Amino acid sequence: MLRLALCQFRPRKAHYQENLQLVGEVFRRLASRPDAPDLVVFPEAALTGYFLEGGVQELAVSAEQLLGDLSRVHAEAGAPPVEVIIGFYEVWQSRLHNSVLAAALGGPDAGIRHIHRKIFLPTYGVFDEERFVEPGLTVEAFDMRWGRAAAIVCEDAWHSMIPTIAALDGAQCLVIVSASPARGIQPEPNGEARPASVRRWERTVQAIAVEHGMYVVLAQLVGFEGGKALQGGSCVIGPHGEVLARAPLFEDTVLELELSLEEIARARTETPLLSDLELRLPHLVDSLAQRRGRGGVRPLPAEPVPPRPSRPARPPQRARIDREPLAIDPDLTRRWLVAFLRDELRRRRGFEKAVIGLSGGVDSALVTMLAAEALGPENVTAIRMPYRTSNPESLNHAQLVIDRTHVQSETVDITAAVDGLAAALPQRPDAGRLGNVMARMRMITLFDRAVALRALPLGTGNKSERLFGYFTWHADDSPPVNPIGDLFKTQVWALARHLGVPDVIVDKPASADLIVGQTDEGDFGISYAKADQILHWLLLGYRPEEVEALGYTPDEVRLVRHRLETTHWKRRLPTVAMLSQTAIGEYYLRPVDY
Repeated sequence: MLRLALCQFRPRKAHYQENLQLVGEVFRRLASRPDAPDLVVFPEAALTGYFLEGGVQELAVSAEQLLGDLSRVHAEAGAPPVEVIIGFYEVWQSRLHNSVLAAALGGPDAGIRHIHRKIFLPTYGVFDEERFVEPGLTVEAFDMRWGRAAAIVCEDAWHSMIPTIAALDGAQCLVIVSASPARGIQPEPNGEARPASVRRWERTVQAIAVEHGMYVVLAQLVGFEGGKALQGGSCVIGPHGEVLARAPLFEDTVLELELSLEEIARARTETPLLSDLELRLPHLVDSLAQRRGRGGVRPLPAEPVPPRPSRPARPPQRARIDREPLAIDPDLTRRWLVAFLRDELRRRRGFEKAVIGLSGGVDSALVTMLAAEALGPENVTAIRMPYRTSNPESLNHAQLVIDRTHVQSETVDITAAVDGLAAALPQRPDAGRLGNVMARMRMITLFDRAVALRALPLGTGNKSERLFGYFTWHADDSPPVNPIGDLFKTQVWALARHLGVPDVIVDKPASADLIVGQTDEGDFGISYAKADQILHWLLLGYRPEEVEALGYTPDEVRLVRHRLETTHWKRRLPTVAMLSQTAIGEYYLRPVDY
């Protein structure tokens, strides 16, 4: 019998010693249990956080130092002997690795059991791991006090050969330490309110458990790092593929359970896939070697390979179209964004209060409602900032949100400030330039009130506006935290309706209200409903002609693509001439929350 404690852990980014003390607190709590665990598992990069970029070299430690540090906090906690598996950034033989340590703490046989160095380092999407650490080259099982285990790191588990090698080497329990950021807010037909990435992880580890007839322990980091949700959702899977325990989303917690190792033999008898593989693997390996010339390198073709003809345009597969691609699970999205605001403001930045420019539109109304839930209405100040030509309805609609959420509120008329600057300029600004002055004056006001109230400004720009470049540079995009910047406008409308934003706000034509009679869709020349869908498919890498095959006209696709391709500069920091090997953002890389 294995008594397991799986710790879904929330570290403070880049604070090794502070996180080590949190590990000690876990030991202290577990020591008070009548039956202390045999094994405690912590996630990937548990003592530092995952997204460190160049900070890895400052925070990596040797396995020997980590063992000493863990032994110290274990002894200070007064805990009985225990074995631990924990992810960390390692310096080994003057090289940096993303590693996992298995060790025994306390007792006559205390010491390092095994170190696994992550083999597959992701370099796609939000990941750039191979730039900062080097890959390991081996995977093997190892003996612990209770039985035989293997430990791997995150993407290692997505390559089926790695769990297979561990099982063939005798592992009874495979521990996967991970810091996987959540993706996917689409609703599920069965009503599961979990990110798509969490559901995929669970399916993957269930398949690993069934194929190899072993326990699988998935330990996920939890918290937010630079806006990326490390959502938790850790789980323990039995050798028949059954979910034995599942941790909640967005919360640090400890799962405790007992695993019967006798169940492994039953599972492997009922479904003898591993023994089948052991019997046939040598023949498969020999066959592969023969086909590759036994030299390990496929011989080059004798004749040049002609170029492949360009394929005709094909729309996305029907399975991707049949389900509304931009549909959201609104309650999951709400929970996700509320957790993000709490973590980002309070834990990461040390703010209890927020200020929001409340325009009377749906975006700022939604952010106000999310912030009120996350921080409490007494800690949120909504600031209305009208100009003399602003639509009077904007003030009234903003008041509806204030009344519904009970947040604090202020009204600052920017007319005198805007007109004063306009009068001082050599030529009076036209309507477009004056709108930019209004937008920037509102940000000056918002940031000044933030300082006065010791609060953090929240952004309210949605993904559609950001991709179209439909905002005033260094104005709308200035607030350091934005909860809705990855929601298309149509998704904002859906979430706003779910949260109870007044219909009069959700249903009215979207407008920046900088020019009399202005509307977003009038400026775009296309509706949000069409623009969002076209943007979605373009961002997934489909060619314009393939998007057109979905029923959009060439002019519509061309218009959206032009707005997207000509506004990249607005979504980036200013371009700096690079002169050195320490250029900020090129060589000197640190995450925003480091």
